[in-house]
Amino acid sequence: MKDNKKILYLAAVLFSVIYLVWRLFFTLPLSGSLFALIFGIALWVSEVVSNFTAFILIWSKSKEKILEKPVLENEEYPHVDVIIATHNEDVDLLYKTVNACVHMEYPDPLKIHIYLSDDTNRKEVKELAKQFNVGYAGFENNKHAKSGNLNNALSMTNSPLVATFDADMIPYSKFLMETVPYFMEDFKVKDDPNHKHLGFIQTPQSFYNADIFQYNLFSENSIANEQDFFSREVNVLNNAHDTAIYTGSNTLILRQAIEEAGGFPTNTITEDFQLGAKINSCGYRSISTLEPMASGLTPTDFQSVLNQRVRWARGVIRSIYNLRILTNPNFKWNQKLVFLNSYLYWWSFFRRLLYVFAPILFTVFNIRVVDTDFWILMCFWLPSYFLLQSAMTSVSGEIRSQRWGEIQETIFAPYLVIPVFLESIGITEKNSRLRKSQ
Repeated sequence: MKDNKKILYLAAVLFSVIYLVWRLFFTLPLSGSLFALIFGIALWVSEVVSNFTAFILIWSKSKEKILEKPVLENEEYPHVDVIIATHNEDVDLLYKTVNACVHMEYPDPLKIHIYLSDDTNRKEVKELAKQFNVGYAGFENNKHAKSGNLNNALSMTNSPLVATFDADMIPYSKFLMETVPYFMEDFKVKDDPNHKHLGFIQTPQSFYNADIFQYNLFSENSIANEQDFFSREVNVLNNAHDTAIYTGSNTLILRQAIEEAGGFPTNTITEDFQLGAKINSCGYRSISTLEPMASGLTPTDFQSVLNQRVRWARGVIRSIYNLRILTNPNFKWNQKLVFLNSYLYWWSFFRRLLYVFAPILFTVFNIRVVDTDFWILMCFWLPSYFLLQSAMTSVSGEIRSQRWGEIQETIFAPYLVIPVFLESIGITEKNSRLRKSQ
């Protein structure tokens, strides 16, 4: 079965390359209008990028790593700081999160130190901390937003491991028991310069309410949450390169790694993504588990979902530029590909619009952006499309179908193209507006 998959992956790449080369030399509308030529080139580039991002996932799948959790004695479990970041969330929502954190299993509960990190110094949040007998880290003026809030909490704590949770994320009781053991091997070889230490372990984002598609299509039991593909497939595949993406919550991090990376960065609105990448640039590994260890709330109205996606898009693009991913010598080439894939994802929405408008231009305005005979096109395109879709189905498992993913991207495309373009050319929207969606 494994050999069959390798053959499938190789065939998908080979036929896709043949198709793209043929498209470049034999189908661009060189004799058409300037508009048709520009559109045709843009369409071809989009296909190249789309195939390239698929190749990265296929390559990662071919090098897939299965995590093996070490077995520890009870006395080996270290102290852990648990930081719950809050800004303006309702106390009732925070209650669920704090209550779950208090009831997490651990050999010695006295080694768990929980802090409500509140960047608005709310009296009711301080009272909630007292009610549960957990720490309270108040913060003035919301300076540097979530990064400032978390850095303030870090300055008040000192455990070797730090768990971060968003205000709405309810950890499972086994969270620490499932994540802490992965760091223990590193503690035992602390002085070995050749050992690549674990910087953080990310568990998948999971949600206990239906997302916008599941809710409006009454299909919670038939389609997966639209964030599952990244959290439970793509990020797990990144384990092959020891470069899982930090997504801000449900994460256990080595404090030393945070300190070496300079703390949570303040020059981006996706401080989680950038901190994780900086930790990797300092020589640390990062991994993601397959099974969720916490669940939270996902937005269910379209505007909130769009605000969230715009924030992620702008933040990731800004972080990629801040870190100089492609030229930064501290990143290995395979790590650069992982982060480049994250960057190129946000351009997939522009590609979707090109794919939608290409047939419209031909059928409505008789503008030919692919200059070839239909049957010749089928001969080159169909085998590459079928093989690549089959390979991506193998990569994606049962979490998301390729067709459904394309539908979701097409729905978001008209709203994300402009923010992605503006951020890419350096026109940044004010942080305060975007942070409302975090």
